[in-house]
Amino acid sequence: MQLQTPYYLIDKSKLLQNMEKIARLRELSGARALLALKCFATWSVFDLMREYMDGTTSSSLNEVRLGHERFGKETHAYSVAYADYEIDEVVSHADKIIFNTIGQLQRFEKQSSGIIRGLRLNPGVSSSSFDLADPARPFSRLGEWDMAKVEPVMDMISGFMIHNNCENGDFDLFDRMLTAIEEKFGPLLKKANWVSLGGGIHFTGDNYPLTKFAERLKRFSGEFGVQVYLEPGEASITRSTTLEVTVLDKLYNGKDLVVVDSSIEAHMLDLLIYRENAKVHPNQGPHRYMVCGKSCLAGDIFGEFDFPNELNVGDRISIQDTAGYTMVKKNWFNGVKMPAIAIRELDGSIRTVREFSYADYEQSLS
Repeated sequence: MQLQTPYYLIDKSKLLQNMEKIARLRELSGARALLALKCFATWSVFDLMREYMDGTTSSSLNEVRLGHERFGKETHAYSVAYADYEIDEVVSHADKIIFNTIGQLQRFEKQSSGIIRGLRLNPGVSSSSFDLADPARPFSRLGEWDMAKVEPVMDMISGFMIHNNCENGDFDLFDRMLTAIEEKFGPLLKKANWVSLGGGIHFTGDNYPLTKFAERLKRFSGEFGVQVYLEPGEASITRSTTLEVTVLDKLYNGKDLVVVDSSIEAHMLDLLIYRENAKVHPNQGPHRYMVCGKSCLAGDIFGEFDFPNELNVGDRISIQDTAGYTMVKKNWFNGVKMPAIAIRELDGSIRTVREFSYADYEQSLS
């Protein structure tokens, strides 16, 4: 019996391919890999991921608690800003806490004195092609950039986090930006014990020069005498997951349209934010359709795709590569049914690990 759509389907065999590349990089470079929970936090597959990764990194109290309780191993806490009422709980779940600014570091010096502390640096360059996601955008609030201000607080910290890669699959660009970081922050890095280079490096992608990447990380680690951390989010889960949907209606209005039982605003919000199309494989054939979501938003459109056969009501479509920034952002817009979460195990069997009901919708409100 087929599962009722919509649902996210995580394929452990595809997830394992990414995990094996991460393990290989760790072996070759000596770097440690932390899962970025802001991208993917579906803890039902942490049992597999923890065998290949060193822990988690977070962006909030909830994420650091989830990482500590559900993933275990090393737990890094980072946030753009901590509130007074949450700092003690953050520290209780973390092995390291990374402050975004010197102001936050000094404000919570006493509360954080019992664990390893770090500070975020902003090198002023990034690989982002989207201003919305560019940590080095003008007037950025993300990290400290003035070495003269950081020097006086070096006795309070032992390391740094530098996150300036965004969907960067270009090793040469990574190399150039890391060289710029070395030139700008070299004196500070030599005083550190560890440096996290953040996420956004697409090193699990096809044809990425993993060995060259490992050698570059190892050289950076040796030159500055630091333990290197990476925070792969998308790289951990790329191409591991689909969003399974069903055609509910079809119409023609200058183009052939189909409406499915899902919504980009509710279930794949990044498509809307960054004005991108979903992915359908193989996207070939003589029948072209605009695939539309069922919410009332006029622009709720997954994209236009080619299919080998005519689509009809009841047909299913697999939206590809839907793990990153989807389940962590899903919402109840229009009260559209929340996709279930299912896992295809390594033996091929599929099990549903989470379903959402009216009660979940009702209780998400007042």
